[in-house]
Amino acid sequence: MRARVPASTANLGPGFDVLALALDLYVEVEVVPADRLHVRSEGEGEDLADDASHLAARVAIDVAGHDRLSITVRSDIPIARGLGSSAALAVAAAAAAGSKDPLGVAARVDGHPENAAASTVGGLVAATSVRGSVRVVRMPLDVSLAYVAMIPDRPLSTAKARQALPQQVNRADATFNLGRMTLLLAGLADHTLLIREATEDRLHQDYRSPLFPEAPQLLGRLVAAGALASCWSGAGPTLLGICDGGQAEAVRVAAETAMEEIGVPGRAVVLRPDLEGLITDADGPWQGRRPEGGAGGPFDLLG
Repeated sequence: MRARVPASTANLGPGFDVLALALDLYVEVEVVPADRLHVRSEGEGEDLADDASHLAARVAIDVAGHDRLSITVRSDIPIARGLGSSAALAVAAAAAAGSKDPLGVAARVDGHPENAAASTVGGLVAATSVRGSVRVVRMPLDVSLAYVAMIPDRPLSTAKARQALPQQVNRADATFNLGRMTLLLAGLADHTLLIREATEDRLHQDYRSPLFPEAPQLLGRLVAAGALASCWSGAGPTLLGICDGGQAEAVRVAAETAMEEIGVPGRAVVLRPDLEGLITDADGPWQGRRPEGGAGGPFDLLG
């Protein structure tokens, strides 16, 4: 079976470990029976070990209960860049191996559910664990918004980025983030309500800045170029400018200029929301298919 899954950007500033948005970069995994384990990777991640240590292999073997599998991974999601590559790969591998709950499998692998939830459901989601199960709510999303991703050439592991965070936060900072998250959700539902302050955060971004010292200046340059707001994408180092769709290309050009001037090798790309999430062969022909559909509503509750 084949499965295709989109990338995701998590946190979006104040929504730490809760909010995520599916974006139109993809990983495709195909799993078929074989005499022995065979793993092949194309695109992003093609330099990873093609053996049982590969994440797709570990997930597929766990789901299938054996290793007599041929696994092919094709990906355009940059690895260790804060675009949910591991969660997306885990969802796709679990689905291609026949799991009835690829979201649950991927959430366990990733350690937190929001990236896997966005990749599975599509669109903008809020996700958390309730009594041991992942609960997902698909939130309203203004599809006129576009997202300029500054993707540095340098990687940043999620584990290292999490080590930079404090074990405790004070009540004022927690309240600050809750307030900013309400502004963010309103702005993502209606771009006319989105303000720069909606992506401010006191739980993770500043603590991670020493790992990417150029980040604050680059975030400021995104807004100066016309982005409505800017934030880290997940644990970084990718940075995100949330833009009116008509301004996105101009912001992208300015973002590449800023990266060059500040001395951060990499690229800037315009990304759009993916509104379908996980699709498999069972959903009908999809090679080359691009996501379509509406923004969804706030009451698509999954478990």
